Amino acid sequence: MIETASYTDQGGRSRNEDTAAVRVLDGDRACAVVADGLGGHGGGDAASQEAVRVVMDGWTGSADAASLTALAQKAHERIQAMQTPVCRMKSTLAALALERDRMVWAYAGDTRIYHFVNGALVWQTQDHSASRIAVALGQITPDQIRFHEDRGRIYRALGIEGELTVDAGERKLERGKHAFLLCSDGFWEYVYEAEMERTLAAASGPERWLSAMRAFLAGRVPDDNDNNTAAALWLTV
Repeated sequence: MIETASYTDQGGRSRNEDTAAVRVLDGDRACAVVADGLGGHGGGDAASQEAVRVVMDGWTGSADAASLTALAQKAHERIQAMQTPVCRMKSTLAALALERDRMVWAYAGDTRIYHFVNGALVWQTQDHSASRIAVALGQITPDQIRFHEDRGRIYRALGIEGELTVDAGERKLERGKHAFLLCSDGFWEYVYEAEMERTLAAASGPERWLSAMRAFLAGRVPDDNDNNTAAALWLTV
């Protein structure tokens, strides 16, 4: 049985441009989506809501990379159609589908997906950002992304002009305890990966896990902190 939990928080901003949704079918199939409307473009809340709606409405219960990618592309085109000359709304997207012993993902932007096996972090998405490029060039370390001056410069997002390249993939889940975390940058900027692992080991369920991580966030954010959103899924194979 898949256990889930999610939340979204406006933080210190005037509106919440994050959106999250989780859906479980028959106990062993699930889809989770987190989207973050890009500030400075206008309509970020509408863009993230539409991105999540399109993916969740189109998910049929299977874990298929081509289908999830197609839904992300559909959401991209839908947001493009919603744009006006004065409102060039855009949104990141991170989508995860689970089906028994398979995981499938699709994403664009810097909203992340983390995968833990038996309490240890084994994989995470790579941000489509100027900061991630700086890591690839050896200019900064992955941890320094959190403080990098260009961390808000995103080069892939739903609603950009023209076509969008969505990163997607799938993986068979080996036997063990699997935990997944999808979160916007307002969350992962303040919660370190070692803390994700430590709170995971102590938590009795995904709701408790999110609560423990949010305690770190609450103690570190400034008064004008960004919207922060996360979804957690637990599955034993």
